[in-house]
Amino acid sequence: MASQNKPLLFIFVFLLFGSLSVLAQYSPSYACDIDKNPSLKNYAFCNKSLDVKTRVDDLVKRMSLQEKAGSIVSVADSIDRLGIPHYGWWSEALHGVSDTGPATWFNKTIVPGATSYPVVILTAASFNVSLFNILGKVVSNEARAMYNTGVAGLTFWSPNVNIFRDPRWGRGQETPGEDPLLSSIFGVAYVKGLQDRDDGDKDRLKIGACCKHYTAYDLDNWTSVDRFHFNAIITKQDLEDTYNPPFKSCVLDGNVASIMCSFNQINGIPTCGDKELLEDTVRGEWKLNGYISSDCDSLIIMFKDQRWAKTPEEVTADALIAGLDLNCGDSLKNFTENAVKRGLVNESVVDRAVTNNFATLMRLGFFDGHPSKQMYGNLGKKDICTKANQELARETARQGIVLLKNNLGSLPLRPTNIKSLAVIGPNANATKAMIGNYAGIPCKYTSPLQAFSESVQTVFESGCENVLCNVTSYFEKARSIAAAADAVVLVMGTDLSVEAEGLDRMDIVLPGQQNLLVSQVAYAAKGPVILVIMSGGGMDVSFAKRNPKVTSILWVGFPGQEGGAAMADVIFGRYNPGGRLPMTWYPRSYLMSVPMDNMNMRPDPSTGHPGRSYRFYRGETVYPFGYGLSYSLYVHRLIKAPKTVSIPLNNSSSTIDSIDATDDVCNGLTFDVNMMVTNIGKMSGSHSILLFSNPPPVIHNSPTKQLVDFKRIKLSPWERTSVSFKIDVCKQLSVVDEDGKWKVPLGKHGLQIGDVEHSVSLKI
Repeated sequence: MASQNKPLLFIFVFLLFGSLSVLAQYSPSYACDIDKNPSLKNYAFCNKSLDVKTRVDDLVKRMSLQEKAGSIVSVADSIDRLGIPHYGWWSEALHGVSDTGPATWFNKTIVPGATSYPVVILTAASFNVSLFNILGKVVSNEARAMYNTGVAGLTFWSPNVNIFRDPRWGRGQETPGEDPLLSSIFGVAYVKGLQDRDDGDKDRLKIGACCKHYTAYDLDNWTSVDRFHFNAIITKQDLEDTYNPPFKSCVLDGNVASIMCSFNQINGIPTCGDKELLEDTVRGEWKLNGYISSDCDSLIIMFKDQRWAKTPEEVTADALIAGLDLNCGDSLKNFTENAVKRGLVNESVVDRAVTNNFATLMRLGFFDGHPSKQMYGNLGKKDICTKANQELARETARQGIVLLKNNLGSLPLRPTNIKSLAVIGPNANATKAMIGNYAGIPCKYTSPLQAFSESVQTVFESGCENVLCNVTSYFEKARSIAAAADAVVLVMGTDLSVEAEGLDRMDIVLPGQQNLLVSQVAYAAKGPVILVIMSGGGMDVSFAKRNPKVTSILWVGFPGQEGGAAMADVIFGRYNPGGRLPMTWYPRSYLMSVPMDNMNMRPDPSTGHPGRSYRFYRGETVYPFGYGLSYSLYVHRLIKAPKTVSIPLNNSSSTIDSIDATDDVCNGLTFDVNMMVTNIGKMSGSHSILLFSNPPPVIHNSPTKQLVDFKRIKLSPWERTSVSFKIDVCKQLSVVDEDGKWKVPLGKHGLQIGDVEHSVSLKI
């Protein structure tokens, strides 16, 4: 979404909408209020017993062209004669209900805040599918409760499933990381948690989710390049195997209610005006059951910044013909009628857009009368910021925290052994910094300093004025308290002044003089020194990794409202860390190898491009994708896996080295991998098992390594359990060729789980 550069008219409309909401005295917005207007019962679109198609067809045929145009924008006009009120489409629920979208807001007396969970990148580090789904469910409970109280809509433009391609991207924190499989699995689980109703009715929605930003959007504002003007040059191979899979999974497996097209162009065409991307792929090939929305003001940007067409009417027509149904902004409201009258677009195309939007609202119950008489009508203020939800925020942060270094078992600290703990760093007393991008007003904050102080005696010194840390005048005091304390916790990193929407990083080291502060404090300290990094993206902390005086390193992302409590739980041994990095931590030199606007995932020796992500990059890393330590040691042993899998011969699609992954021979072609996992440590712990494959290099530029599946288990000391993976050969062992086609390479596929390696040969 766009949080900067909104035209003044657009802001005025949203302010007007907010004013209208205040006048409504916080009552929920809904259509077909038969109690207020009994004549509405004569309209088929208000008849709950009819199917959605019949109802929406009846509604659309009653609307004028002007009314249709006013219904396909993010602040939809009311149609009083049909009993339809204003509706605000833009709400956000990325990691808790947010007031970033103007259709949702907080009020001190009605709903003062909502539970703020960790940013997605930290949640993804848990590699826990059930957690992803549970989060969606509890967030949708609070969202629906807020709708019932009149301070939210029913459509939430979340999650962000873009690939975290480059470590400099300021919005990487919003995503599940660099891996398309992890991003796909997160997106599906979270979407189903948000949308699926408890009664199992697949034709209805609890709330409407949206997977964004389609597609290959992962640059905001880097040097002279910004997202509004950026033309992403992408190969068919990269588009199909890296950028599009999460969106495809959202639609096919998650049945998501919406896809949002992005600001950028792809190979010279704006995504919101690209018929091949929208109508042909999302609607045609993937069969989206919902609506396609633009990012905010995308059509204005297409006209003014990208100069896509000579008039706004032409831009409007191109977007509608391409498959756009809803415009975040007001371009479609202002220019659709003239576009139709000038013959640039048929009214039937407008009808399609109106139909897709209103069909979604009907699936949400917006046309079924007062929400109190519907499923979830009992949800209200009592269901927001519950004790259970806030405890889940703490548990989610604990599961995601990644232990990167732990020399000589320095952690966990024993509170009984710590008479004085020095807590140092610009994020040591953080509150707002913990909740990151697209956060609302949290129920409360538990800062690191507060949480540490509840366990041991603490002495605090920020060391820096802020995370930019441009002065060193506080360093002497920091060194002094470190020298006197039994242990030191340094809480360093970034906040939204360094990495955020509209703000990409220029560097991937700790900002300003933070490195120097860490080194000086570590040199002065007499006890263990724990470095905690609060950030959305990875950091080159090689200096601390090499420094023996820095005994432990933790990455905590932006850990949400209970972030401090989660850190204390891990540091003091009340929780055994099990998170794993969902992105590669590159050395600083990586930035010199490839500019941020180079979208190629594959390496190119001719230009020195080293490749991106663990799937293609083979250079030095600070910490690799999937890395994470524990206070326990887990041993993996292979129990059963085949050495050979035979594929029935099909001469029509097979070649000497691969088969088409869509071929009929692929139906039901699976095999099992069974593992035994044992916790040989002294603590209970949760452990994420990541299964990778190394495909044979028979398809040009295929990944050298890729994630196939993962599971998270919990084991007590010396407990063991068997873990099974069922591998679908054509879905999980396939790769993409240069034409964007999925192929299953024949030959030896290496499988890797931890230090266990096994080979499976695929043969015709």
